Amino acid sequence: MIEPHDVTALAALARAHGVTSAIDNSWATPVFQQPIAQGVDLVIHSASKYIGGHSDTVAGVIAGGAALISAIRTRICPYFGAKLAPFEAWLLLRGLRTLPARMQAHQTAGLEIGRRLAGLKEVTEVHHSGLGNRLPPGLYGTSGLFSFAFDDTVDIPAFCDALRLFKLGVSWGGHESLVVPALIARQQAAGPNSAADFGVSERIVRLHIGLEGVEALWADIKVALSKAVGG
Repeated sequence: MIEPHDVTALAALARAHGVTSAIDNSWATPVFQQPIAQGVDLVIHSASKYIGGHSDTVAGVIAGGAALISAIRTRICPYFGAKLAPFEAWLLLRGLRTLPARMQAHQTAGLEIGRRLAGLKEVTEVHHSGLGNRLPPGLYGTSGLFSFAFDDTVDIPAFCDALRLFKLGVSWGGHESLVVPALIARQQAAGPNSAADFGVSERIVRLHIGLEGVEALWADIKVALSKAVGG
């Protein structure tokens, strides 16, 4: 089971030792977690994900105190670039207007799909921070991204191929549901950041639960599973 970290405690520990703290808040978004209020120095977002919300832009956000942001602007931006085009900025503004409503929907559907998966005999574990845990201070909700593990009776590539509403894709956070089997990551990744080096099992499947509706998504999972067991 996933154990969410106590960001407030970790930020305080870093500050006590003179360490600049940074967190990727793309999964929780500002709707469910506001790390600067918890003492974190720098907060990073892949704005292409939930903030954009429609899988149609590439952007990133870094937020923090004036001194740190000024140093980043002076030392990094001139060399690596950090200028968002007006149209992409408009797309992010559009996404922000619906972010709270979308995150509530992702949370509700993700929790329900996670609970139903946990009840299947072919599923050995569900890695969802909102199931079986009390959320740590400062984390007020969960998004639609989580993983689970199938037992050896399930042909995972066949399961993924049989899905119709879930598309094969890695850049989660849009309105559509996505599936990625860890088998792909283990086969294609190399080097110290690969899934294999972190001990990720090939039986793991990652889901992003979109906005298509719980019953439609669950029906898709059940049909795909029926085609992937004992074939």
